Amino acid sequence: MSRLAQTHGLTDVQQEILSTVRDFVDKEILPVATELEHRDEYPQDIVDGLKELGLFGLMIPEEYGGLGESLLTYALCVEEIARGWMSVSGIINTHFIVAYMLKQHGTQEQKDHFLPRMAAGDVRGAFSMSEPALGSDVSAISSKAVKDGEEYVLNGQKMWLTNGGTSSLVAVLVRSDEGHPEGTAPHKSMTTFLVEKEPGFGEVRPGLTIPGKIDKMGYKGVDTTELIMDGLRIPANRVLGGVTGRGFYQMMDGVEVGRVNVAARGCGVAQRAFELGVRYAQQRHTFGKQIAQHQAVQFKLAEMATKVEAAHAMMVNAARKKDSGERNDLEAGMAKYLASEYCKEVVEDAFRIHGGYGFSKEYEIERLYREAPMLLIGEGTAEIQKMIIGRRLLEEYRFQG
Repeated sequence: MSRLAQTHGLTDVQQEILSTVRDFVDKEILPVATELEHRDEYPQDIVDGLKELGLFGLMIPEEYGGLGESLLTYALCVEEIARGWMSVSGIINTHFIVAYMLKQHGTQEQKDHFLPRMAAGDVRGAFSMSEPALGSDVSAISSKAVKDGEEYVLNGQKMWLTNGGTSSLVAVLVRSDEGHPEGTAPHKSMTTFLVEKEPGFGEVRPGLTIPGKIDKMGYKGVDTTELIMDGLRIPANRVLGGVTGRGFYQMMDGVEVGRVNVAARGCGVAQRAFELGVRYAQQRHTFGKQIAQHQAVQFKLAEMATKVEAAHAMMVNAARKKDSGERNDLEAGMAKYLASEYCKEVVEDAFRIHGGYGFSKEYEIERLYREAPMLLIGEGTAEIQKMIIGRRLLEEYRFQG
């Protein structure tokens, strides 16, 4: 077991879960990750293995067939999985954001209908906020829902859906002016709809199309797609929570979980990069000795290890804060910002340690070098995190002059 990124105060159950996940990563993910990533192939066997382990129900309450574990347990599992292959952690992340939103905000009927099947992994979740023209400006959402009897008709185009093709349930945020007069603040006229669909691409239900996968620099294997709604009819009982106008707050609650997840992914990728760098530094010889014996390389290893440890500590703190029931947007923003930036830096240092071989696709670090940038923008850019952090700090340290 690595000396780095240890978490104190875990229960026996948490330690057993993490040990099981770590073994799965070492045996089932690491040996095949780079080959599957280079082929941009969906890791079906790995996903089936995660399903058998019960990980799709990790945070879902026991009454719905899940394991009822904490966000901390989930984040530590994500860290382990991302250490093996970051794309796999993305597959379960969006699933859990939707499950968490259902648990926190869904009606009882919605919980009873979806959560048992999500816990079993038979229903896979995805969530959709972004659109082609808005980026981080959620208030500029233009996709719209219009009430028509006992249904809503949805129109618009969404962007950057992780699991867009393989999911069977998508939480979609759209504008809904019904009940919200003109002039209402944008974030108070948004609604989250629970959209059921068939897995796959093309027209997956009447009025709903999932085009093919977006070709990406990294983060391959997992399907990232658009979502096009053209007269999509959704029954009123599929409004999350049963009341319109609450979608923005529901999504932001889910995104806080997602930011802890992205921080955990950054920790996992950084830890793997450190492992690769410290191992290669002891295998490669120059000027008659291991490059690990050169002071310049030792300095790099020291900085890398310190960053891995610091990012892990902040991620754990953010998860524990959320588990306590307290507001954690400050801690989640800090953890996501630091972990993603440190991940990029640790991966680049490991790449430099590998020298010319780091540029070869035969070496795993080449894959990590292309994966790390996604964490800089996923669940909000560094600039968005700084805005959140700055505003929250001003709330906490307001000058009473």
